[in-house]
Amino acid sequence: MTVTPPSGPHFPAQSSSVSRTGRTTVQARRIALNVVLDGVVSALAAPVARWLADPHGGWLHPLWFLAGGGITLLVSGLPFRMAQQYWRFSGLSDLFNIACASALSAVLFSTLLHLAGYPLPSPTFPFIHALVLLTFLGSIRMVWRLSARRRLMVAGRERVLLLGADHEADLFIRAMERDQEAGRRVVGLLTGGTQQAGRRIHSCPILGTIDETPEILNQMAAAGRLPDTLVITTSELRGAPLSRVLEVARLHHLDVQRTPSLTDLKPAESVELRPVAIEDLLNRPQVALNSQGMSRLIAGQVVAVTGAGGSIGSELARQIASFSPQAILLIENSEYALWQINLDLSERYPDVPRYQIVADVRDRRRIAEVFHQYRPALVFHAAALKHVPIVESNPIEGVLTNVIGTRIVLDEAERTGAQAMVMISTDKAVNPSSLMGASKRCAEVYGQALDMRARAGNGGLRCVTVRFGNVLGSTGSVVPLFRRQLEQGGPLTVTHPDMTRYFMTIPEAVGLVLQAAVRGTQEASGEDTTDQKLRQGGIFVLDMGDPVRIMDLACQMIRLAGLKPETDVEIQITGLRPGEKLFEELFHGREAPVPTDAPGLRMASPRTVDFDVAAEAMDALEAACLREDLPAIMAIFQRLVPEFNHNRDGKTPSRTDHSQPDVETIA
Repeated sequence: MTVTPPSGPHFPAQSSSVSRTGRTTVQARRIALNVVLDGVVSALAAPVARWLADPHGGWLHPLWFLAGGGITLLVSGLPFRMAQQYWRFSGLSDLFNIACASALSAVLFSTLLHLAGYPLPSPTFPFIHALVLLTFLGSIRMVWRLSARRRLMVAGRERVLLLGADHEADLFIRAMERDQEAGRRVVGLLTGGTQQAGRRIHSCPILGTIDETPEILNQMAAAGRLPDTLVITTSELRGAPLSRVLEVARLHHLDVQRTPSLTDLKPAESVELRPVAIEDLLNRPQVALNSQGMSRLIAGQVVAVTGAGGSIGSELARQIASFSPQAILLIENSEYALWQINLDLSERYPDVPRYQIVADVRDRRRIAEVFHQYRPALVFHAAALKHVPIVESNPIEGVLTNVIGTRIVLDEAERTGAQAMVMISTDKAVNPSSLMGASKRCAEVYGQALDMRARAGNGGLRCVTVRFGNVLGSTGSVVPLFRRQLEQGGPLTVTHPDMTRYFMTIPEAVGLVLQAAVRGTQEASGEDTTDQKLRQGGIFVLDMGDPVRIMDLACQMIRLAGLKPETDVEIQITGLRPGEKLFEELFHGREAPVPTDAPGLRMASPRTVDFDVAAEAMDALEAACLREDLPAIMAIFQRLVPEFNHNRDGKTPSRTDHSQPDVETIA
């Protein structure tokens, strides 16, 4: 009877067993080859050392003399694992082991000669024998390694120019030597040091500095020696300097890649390069964060995060968890998003207690129940409807979530004795042209009024409002949209060729939000400008740098994919969508940005409203939403936000009222 072998999990195990057997056989062969070669070399070293010690004694010796030289070396090499050395990667530690084995072998060989009654050729014979062994054994390994490198250089098809620090280039070249299948050859280095040109690392010349990249590439092009790829080995090359490198590479039709982090360049692994990320182009120098202040604010406290499953809310939860709060309340109305962030926190911070709370910020009864049960000391309010066209299509829902939901969270936080609430706002609240922007500005108005009342009475809930622009990778952001369109082969859709937006990475934005929370909850310090502005309804604005043209961003993402804009991938202009603005602003046209004493934060001083007036407007707004009375909602918006100019048809707005900010061009 024929028995069919079972399928399923048994086959991988069998295959693994065969694979292990094969590897063991190969390793045994390599060790045997090392033993034979070391034995032959050490056998030849014995008569050479004999002749050097006594040139007149002749070359010919008994056969046991040769065998003894080989055997003593093999025995002496056992403690130093010489037979297991990988000759192609021999280094200083291997040379040290060879030196120790050579000295021990020379002593052992001379001892055997003495015991056999054979006179030493000279008193210095043991030292000469050890030096000859060291020279022969070291030389054969060096020749082997150089020949392997030579084969790699000859076989290399891709010419690579490295940009980075000297120690990073050293590590990359070493890792590349171990990757026989990489097919790359380093033709030069550009470093950050100004005094290194003309020197060499692993026979690769240092051609100059990274700032001299345009001149050096022009020289290489004139000489017909252009590399195929620029490889960036340093993580410090970002922002504008990186944009300049990419522009020069584009002019010369060169590909640009990044290496993994230094800790990822492991000897046994291949060197896998990756494209330059768009975040690297937009990233700015790291802002010094007040980590001690954040720890004092958060450690040991119950902290609530609304919208905890969103892009900003989830990063807030992660960074808050790093400061060891007593507990985190993850408030989210999406079950899947709540499950995701809870799983992430359980893996990153398993010791931080977490409570998964399914709740809608518009549900006053549910929010009151949660806040009375857990009584959070700090509340970070990130829950909102943020997508402009969606809010335009669902205005009542947008107002209920962004305005009424914010009021409910603020009121319940105040009733349960919370110390502060941090409200996430948006640049779209400045001179809003959309219902989303107007709703966020109304939420700002109520938060300002409540905060001013608390600061005037020296007690009560502090409401710290933080305003910023787009964050890379967030839900609905243009960068993930462009990536998805690129994966599908295009086209990339841009609403207007002159559209600009502010950008910041999510971790950077959230770090500054926590910075604002620390500064906004500090006690007033007399005549300090920041405290004065806070008492007057000031709003923190993150330093977003310069705005970026979306058209430039689309072109750069196409280039980073190794393609050409309009040639390989089309860019389509679709026109402004309802409520959309051509350019965003972080400050009202009439208000000057005021620097604060906290790095990365500026202060806006928008119009304020008395708390009773704001509360009455919120009551009227909620009643209008329940009646689904959109004209009444628009009238209240116009009263609270006089600068609201609704672009309901998606027309290109006039720029006569506000000046266009300086725009950063991404090369």
